[in-house]
Amino acid sequence: MTTLLSSFFPPSREQWQLLVWGFSFMPYVTGALWFRPVILMGKNSVTSRLNINGRFGWFIMEVPGFITMWAVLFGVKQQLGIETLPRMNYLMATIYVRCDVTQLSERILILQTIHYIYRSILSPIFLAPSVSPMHVSVAASAVVFNLVNGASLGGWLGGYGPITNEYWSSRMILVQLGLGLWIAGFAGNIYHDDELRALRRKSAREQAAKAEKEGDKQKTSVKKIYKIPQAGLFQYILYPHYFCEWFEWAGYWMIGGPSCVPAKSFLLNEIGTMLPQAVLGKKWYIEKFGKEKIGDRKAIIPCIL
Repeated sequence: MTTLLSSFFPPSREQWQLLVWGFSFMPYVTGALWFRPVILMGKNSVTSRLNINGRFGWFIMEVPGFITMWAVLFGVKQQLGIETLPRMNYLMATIYVRCDVTQLSERILILQTIHYIYRSILSPIFLAPSVSPMHVSVAASAVVFNLVNGASLGGWLGGYGPITNEYWSSRMILVQLGLGLWIAGFAGNIYHDDELRALRRKSAREQAAKAEKEGDKQKTSVKKIYKIPQAGLFQYILYPHYFCEWFEWAGYWMIGGPSCVPAKSFLLNEIGTMLPQAVLGKKWYIEKFGKEKIGDRKAIIPCIL
């Protein structure tokens, strides 16, 4: 097993290129989601022996992404004989200043890491008041996706991507715009996620107060009650957290530039996965609340879809 693993890790340039090439076809695979009636997680979660705890599911399916990226980055660095690695500086991830190429690659890596720390640890474990059970097939497919995505990006950042100052200095304005777009998308993602969490917390408080008023001291669980969010972009679309995440990773690709094929594939995969979920989700909202209450809201793209 160790010998088999060592033959693929760290990936050679040829192995990495093959991985990146294969990953570029993943959006066609995610197209199958259009033909699936439900995504077995969240509000579409169903009772099954194959369900796992939602918090645990989010953790195990998201953590491999940034761990793999770091591992591949260090592995490729050693394989290519690179003497120094970028210093990790989280402040530089949010306050961008002019820098050399190694510092810039560091910022791209930190952006990815910050996102996944939020997605895999902070949001499901500490911030979400409740998380629906998740089917094991959802978690397993996400693990594979994140392993491939992490390896693709880690290889690009570890030495298989551009490593000259000229590449970055010639497009510094686009890098700055991309960083701004990433920050805006990330902030919008968190804002709209928190709006959903706030509704769940409010529902939990209302149920607890009702149970206390009725003298039901034996009540230990909270039934999920769904409401239509109203804040921010929820006034216009039902899945603004998805929409903002697209902007987040569009900015990420802009930072890396046209040669960062892994970032482009990541963005296209995000769109290919989230778009059918949002369209199917709108149908769920209409069935749950009625077309009149949904009004003119679109699923995921304001005024369009």
